[in-house]
Amino acid sequence: MKYYNWLLKWRFWLGIALLVLAVVVNITSGFWPSFILYFTAVILVAGHFFIGPMRVIQEYIENGDVDGAKKILASIWFPNLLYKPIRAAYYTLKGQMAMMDQDFTTAEQHMKQSEKLGLSIPEAEGANKLQLGMLAIQRGDMKQGESYIRAAIRLGIPDKDSRAMAFLQMCSIYMQKGDIRSMRAAKDFYRKAKAEKPINSEVLSQIKQLDKYISRVPG
Repeated sequence: MKYYNWLLKWRFWLGIALLVLAVVVNITSGFWPSFILYFTAVILVAGHFFIGPMRVIQEYIENGDVDGAKKILASIWFPNLLYKPIRAAYYTLKGQMAMMDQDFTTAEQHMKQSEKLGLSIPEAEGANKLQLGMLAIQRGDMKQGESYIRAAIRLGIPDKDSRAMAFLQMCSIYMQKGDIRSMRAAKDFYRKAKAEKPINSEVLSQIKQLDKYISRVPG
């Protein structure tokens, strides 16, 4: 697996090196001895432009190496050449990176671009809609935020921390509505968030803050 990720990371430059070698062999020994080198070079270079190193980027993010992920993401020079579902994932990652940098306007642009392209995996689409929902809440559009987060929960969210975050956002939205029925719904979302047993420090901090007064909430 490590070798495969290395290949994905350096695929383009390896393809260029093989292409140069193929030209040299072609000149010195003829076309047919160089054919396999040409063929392999084309496969590697085409793979870089049409598939990209998305798997490698995801691994960097999972390991918490955001700077490393940004560098690999920057190696995708022509995103419009990426296969459509991969292009959608690319814009989702760009949106996530922009959110980490607190650039919410750019993040929303990238997320909506991803949504427009569509994602073939429902969980990936769910994660994208969760991000859009949180961005809508950031700008004060609670109705749009609730709509996106409901859609995210319905589609499915791939990891427990993100699911807990979605439930906490819904809890906050319903608590702001203030009526008894909404308060009951808020408590229900709070319990669902805790049931996910998240490990993310930000999510745990939000749960801890709610712990102080959720039991005193009417309903």
